[in-house]
Amino acid sequence: MFGAKEKTTKQQNKMLKLTDIRLLLTNSLIKSVCEIFSGIKMLFCSFLPIIVMSDSGEGRMLSKKHRRREEISAIVLEHGAMSVGSLAERLDVSMQTIRRDVDALCKGDMLHRVHGRIELSEEFLNTPFDQRAGTNLMGKRAIGEATANLVPNGSTLFLSIGSTPLSVAKALRYHKELTVITNNLSAAMALSEEVSNRIILPGGEIRLPDRDILGNDVLDFFARFRADFAIFGTAGVAKDGGLLEFHTTEVRATQKICANAQQSFLVIDGSKFGRHAPALGSNIADIDRIIVDQRPAGHFAPLLDKLNDKLLVAEGHQI
Repeated sequence: MFGAKEKTTKQQNKMLKLTDIRLLLTNSLIKSVCEIFSGIKMLFCSFLPIIVMSDSGEGRMLSKKHRRREEISAIVLEHGAMSVGSLAERLDVSMQTIRRDVDALCKGDMLHRVHGRIELSEEFLNTPFDQRAGTNLMGKRAIGEATANLVPNGSTLFLSIGSTPLSVAKALRYHKELTVITNNLSAAMALSEEVSNRIILPGGEIRLPDRDILGNDVLDFFARFRADFAIFGTAGVAKDGGLLEFHTTEVRATQKICANAQQSFLVIDGSKFGRHAPALGSNIADIDRIIVDQRPAGHFAPLLDKLNDKLLVAEGHQI
């Protein structure tokens, strides 16, 4: 009896030892695997900063190049032309860098290079202000009168630059107690004949011969006010309804006054539909009212149909 019991005890001890060996082997295997993965992790992590630094460095270089070329385009849009040397000095880069940028930008239709400088292509140049102001006088006068009928006495309004907003200012000559916030000097003078009006102008340099004021200071100026109406024109309207300007500063100024007004009025003669200009702003569908002198050409019909009662011809008939 005692022999059988002793034999059973020895078998149990043997099984326990085998279990301990299995546990020892298992723990040893797990430790080895962890060490292997730890080594791989350390190796990967040691290379990761190099990969990240390489990718981010290249990204920063591409981003810097993209921003610089955007700035070159904005400068040429603002001035119409700029020498390569002036661009290099202004952006604090080498002549070789600017030449590469100019070569890349001139592959498009908007800019071209002539005798050491970069210019806007002729089709993207704006017509002189006095010439614009003297064209389609009947149409602009009708737009002005139709818009003035939408503005009550005592209103506060933003009035942008351009010959058509000037026509609106002239049509408002019989209104009383208007508060007019504008960077359009000609419009301010037209409204100054009514002594009950309050006219607010930004500081800065007057751009001639347009007799208006542009720049970052104007954006800060408009940001300080709120108005009932924002009345503005545009250089052109693309087929998709994009509003086009010749200068990015004009785009930003228009967007600022629209954002700070309860209602936005786009005043535009029919010839602007399909006209090219380089700087893209908002879309015509985002404007509250569009006042035109006549219905534009037929291929803009789908765009006009979407506007519904937003569109008003100068005679006062809604399309």
